[in-house]
Amino acid sequence: MCLAVPGRVLDIGEKDGTRMATVDFGGVQKEVCLEYLPDLQVGEYAIVHVGFALQRLDEESAKQTLELFAQLGMLQEEFGDPWEQAAAVGGDPWPFTDDPDLGPGPEPAPALAAPQEEVQP
Repeated sequence: MCLAVPGRVLDIGEKDGTRMATVDFGGVQKEVCLEYLPDLQVGEYAIVHVGFALQRLDEESAKQTLELFAQLGMLQEEFGDPWEQAAAVGGDPWPFTDDPDLGPGPEPAPALAAPQEEVQP
């Protein structure tokens, strides 16, 4: 599912002739196109959908929405690692971790040997 998520503009620049911004979505930062909101400024909030800032939003509404999305797990669904999500849907634990307290991931499963045919004398 793709959500329209509120985010706060951290900085604004230009990339290949297009007005772009780094936007913070409750801790996740993404590059966003500002062509639909050319007067959006650093520090303001906007609703972003598929990489485009679509509508300006007040700070209180943005924070309430981000908090609700976080409680519902929707931010993880929208911004989380798709490989990790696929592993979870498949019922397998995610084998990779950056947390040194968790140690390395599980050992790989041994290769299966091909079935051997019995030779009759």
